[in-house]
Amino acid sequence: MKVRFMSLGSGSSGNCYYLGTDNEGILIDAGIGIRSIKKIFKETGLSLENIRAVFVTHDHADHIKAVGHLAGKHNIPIYATQEVHYGISRSYCMTEKLDKEHTRFIRKEETIRLGDFEITCFEVPHDGTDNVGYCVVIDGKTFSFLTDIGHITETAAKYIAKANYLILEANYDETMLQMGPYPYHLKMRIASPNGHMCNREMADYIASNMPEGLKYLWLCHLSKDNNHPELAYKTVEMALKEKNIIAGQDLQVIPLKRTVPSELYCFE
Repeated sequence: MKVRFMSLGSGSSGNCYYLGTDNEGILIDAGIGIRSIKKIFKETGLSLENIRAVFVTHDHADHIKAVGHLAGKHNIPIYATQEVHYGISRSYCMTEKLDKEHTRFIRKEETIRLGDFEITCFEVPHDGTDNVGYCVVIDGKTFSFLTDIGHITETAAKYIAKANYLILEANYDETMLQMGPYPYHLKMRIASPNGHMCNREMADYIASNMPEGLKYLWLCHLSKDNNHPELAYKTVEMALKEKNIIAGQDLQVIPLKRTVPSELYCFE
């Protein structure tokens, strides 16, 4: 079975990831504009008619912007925990509200089967409402999504270890954040254990705890003001090299762009 992955957007301007087979697909978050989603789908030959569901990580605006439209206009169910759905219902960014007909509840670490997909959500530390990551298994291939996470917990580590394909946050460079223009309270929020994860912490963790079956590592949710794709890549590359792991050879490492879709990756 061919499995396809694409990032439609990754960062504070909006997050949305596609995962699909020949017959159907799902989205992890839908935090970019619906016009952008439709344009990217058209350009890559994908169809919203084949989307079985959207799975939401948390209720911040850059993860939920288009869920109301996808549900109401395209009949796509929206899966999230009860607390996240409550946050979605109260969000200012939901100009098209999510109706009850398309609301689906999931519980952390309970696996559900949806067509070709086995999906498990799990707790991650972040300052939204009841934040989760997702582990998705398709035909023996495991994708783990940890898009907003302040630090690696025991639970997060468990699902990172399972991954063949890992989407993991590398939000900021420590020096850029410290020296940058953000006010002190925002810097503290970002760097807190329930904020975002920096390049170095993420890189050191993966280098020291390299999952045995990991083939691809996509660096996601890079900050516009406190990071650069090249810097994030180099930080990971150097940490891996210290453990005799060669980026591009032993592990493919790819920073995802904030507002530009990635290529459509295809795995067999």
